[in-house]
Amino acid sequence: MARHRKRISRRGLLVTAVAATAAVLTPVVVQAATATPANPADGKQNLVRALEQAAHPLRSTEPGKNTADLRALDSMIGDAKVVGLGEATHGSHEFFAMKERVFRHLVEKKGFTTFALELSWSAGLQIDDYLQTGKGDARKIAKETLTDSPWEREEFVSLIEWMRDYNSRHPDRTVHFMGDDIGAPSVNDAFFGRVTDYVQQNHPQALPKLNELYTGLRPIDDAFAYLRKPLAERQQLATKAQQALELVSSQKGSGQAFAWAEQHARTIAQTAKFLTMNPDDMDSLPTFQRFRDEVMAQNVTWWQQHTGQKILLSAHNNHVAYAASTPELYPKTQGSFLRDTMGKNYLPIGFTFNQGSFLSKDTAIGGDWKKFTVDAAKAGTNEHTLDQVRHRNFYLDLRNAPAPARDWLNTARPTLNVGTQFPTEPRDVALAKGFDVLIHLHEVREADKLKP
Repeated sequence: MARHRKRISRRGLLVTAVAATAAVLTPVVVQAATATPANPADGKQNLVRALEQAAHPLRSTEPGKNTADLRALDSMIGDAKVVGLGEATHGSHEFFAMKERVFRHLVEKKGFTTFALELSWSAGLQIDDYLQTGKGDARKIAKETLTDSPWEREEFVSLIEWMRDYNSRHPDRTVHFMGDDIGAPSVNDAFFGRVTDYVQQNHPQALPKLNELYTGLRPIDDAFAYLRKPLAERQQLATKAQQALELVSSQKGSGQAFAWAEQHARTIAQTAKFLTMNPDDMDSLPTFQRFRDEVMAQNVTWWQQHTGQKILLSAHNNHVAYAASTPELYPKTQGSFLRDTMGKNYLPIGFTFNQGSFLSKDTAIGGDWKKFTVDAAKAGTNEHTLDQVRHRNFYLDLRNAPAPARDWLNTARPTLNVGTQFPTEPRDVALAKGFDVLIHLHEVREADKLKP
């Protein structure tokens, strides 16, 4: 079979403290799998041929294009109600653009109506308010809710603008934006008001006690600044936030207004608990990260059950996957929790890339998002072999690949996932054990800076 030479083109939300601290862990340098066939060249050729049999070429990663090339993805997704779509870096244009492209397609062809992001619940509601009412400006909303993050980029302005335009054209079937994360960028005073206003209108006798419990906690304008409070004070505030949730729940309301107010109060309690972490205590970080991923899964599940909407869940590969590439930090992922609660109604899609640039930081906490570049993947990595497939960009169902490919996909070998800090080393990943579907891109570039 003639090989097609790959063409080389010329060509981020203030995350919660534990996410920012993730890269502090000393990277573990991993070795490539050592199993070698009797004739290495023949074995490699057979493997690539098997991958090609499963691969579906992508015509583009840009939204707004014809999506006939995504039809096979429809059958892969099937009846799943939540689709997790990862990213191998927190700041590459092609990952972000492809997410908008896939979301548009799922809205128009598969009945999806919610885009979820690892962003605070309160910030997601602020974006959704704009999508439903049209009040405000997409660029200003993005700046306010995604500030200092890798998602404060033109690609997410494009997504928000498309969602608002879709809603203006489909008022009877609107799309929604949700944040499923905790703590960042803020839990502002207006969000606390969603709880206290409900109690004032429906259970005014409970309002004084609720206000007392929220005193000192309301608002959390800056998660990092909040973490500088003494630990004992943060623990006391977390206890009060939990008591506030119990107070709201005890009113035993019915209907959507009560359900949403209770969920808002639950988010405040979750955030306050998470922010009792100590970023300097490395031994405690896995416990807090597990809690964070569990909360993100709970929020997605709550949204899906209470709205009935199908959700495209956007997060890093380490969150949407069934297992993370750094299990010492992420002992149980959002994807694993969702599989426990939703079974086959949850489907994770991972991303890999061969080379290119992205946004990350050179310091764990604070610092600026800036451009980093990596050369082509080295032999022995998952990306190097995937890039031998004749298609420049493609996707494949890891569950139904031919036997030689399936065996290879179930074997752990070095794979690059870049989070909040770079440099980091590739880690051993068995792709088929983390994802049901994989999208591989030949080259990526850094996401576009938000215009004034």
